[in-house]
Amino acid sequence: MYSFRVFLLLLFLTACASVSPSPANTGIEGNVFIGPTCPVVQLNNPCPDQPYQATLSVLNSNGKKVIKFQTEANGYFHVALVPGEYTLHPESPGVMPVASEQNFTVISGQFTRLKVTYDSGIR
Repeated sequence: MYSFRVFLLLLFLTACASVSPSPANTGIEGNVFIGPTCPVVQLNNPCPDQPYQATLSVLNSNGKKVIKFQTEANGYFHVALVPGEYTLHPESPGVMPVASEQNFTVISGQFTRLKVTYDSGIR
C-alpha cells in the first residue's frame, strides 16, 4: 500500500512538472462586437455594434492552435499567453457572422489589446 501511494505521488509530481505555467501578466485581452444589428441605419436612429459572445482560437506562428476559448457574455476576453507572434482566428457558427483574422504580438509583462468585430450580414 505504501509503495502505491509513493507511485501516485511521483506520478502526480511528474504530471505537474511537464506542464509549462502560463504567465500571469502576459497575454491578450479585448472585446468582441457584432454589427450591424439593425436592417436600416438612420441618422436619428443610430445602430451601434453590440457586444457579442464568440469562440476564438489563437494560432502560433506555425499555424498550430495554441488555445481555443469563448468570450464572456458581454464579449470580453482575457487570456494568458507566453510572449511571441500569434494569429487570432475568430470562429464562426456558419457562413455568418464572420470576422477577420488578426496577427498580433505578445510582449513580456503586457497584455496586448484586441478588438474583434463580426459582420452580422444584415443589410
